Amino acid sequence: MTPHENEFAESFLQGRVLFVDKPLHWTSFDAVNKIKSLLRYRQGIKKIRVGHAGTLDPLATGLLIICTGKATKQIDTYQGMDKTYTGVFVIGQTTPSSDLETTPGEAKPVGHITPGDLEKAAQALTGPQQQTPPLYSAKKINGERAYHHARQGLQTQMKPRDVRVESFEITRVNLPEVHFRITCSKGTYIRSLARDFGDILQTGAYLGALRRTHIGEFSVDNAWKMDDLSEAIIQGNL
Repeated sequence: MTPHENEFAESFLQGRVLFVDKPLHWTSFDAVNKIKSLLRYRQGIKKIRVGHAGTLDPLATGLLIICTGKATKQIDTYQGMDKTYTGVFVIGQTTPSSDLETTPGEAKPVGHITPGDLEKAAQALTGPQQQTPPLYSAKKINGERAYHHARQGLQTQMKPRDVRVESFEITRVNLPEVHFRITCSKGTYIRSLARDFGDILQTGAYLGALRRTHIGEFSVDNAWKMDDLSEAIIQGNL
């Protein structure tokens, strides 16, 4: 290993914070494991801690903060920051998972829904509130992820928790699609907001698309594409 390679590897052990644009269909752990694998097998770092600061669902894209080495001690700080998302709620239908992991049910009419109705629903979901996590979530129940219970068809009682929606802006409407921008606190499930949005409208709703654009002051505009980051780690040029 050359002096440059030693220095590059050591920088990851001392701690690097990587801003990644998570691809669609990847889990957050897929991204973590990809980076850990590259550091191990391409850079020869046999033992290194790598973790992410806030899960993104496989059907979501956008900003994921990944910390290595001693920087993993900063994960809680990043996790505590507000997050901003853009996406689409589809009203008039529901799914068991509140997104497209499961199949939408029968559609209800939505032509009677007015822009005023949508704004009132958004306002009702703005501010401090108690939110029930979705059944299909990574939240642990008796040591097991809730989605394991849901996929087995088991009935599970999810406990509400305190969250805060700082802002809920409807950016475009093309019924049944409602486009939004939401800034919210740690622990807020956008799929739960979709479910609750549909409940308020009495039409049902599910999350059709989601992208995390910001974590605190950090923007996905400045994040690495996974392929580019992988190549940079392989080349030792990061």
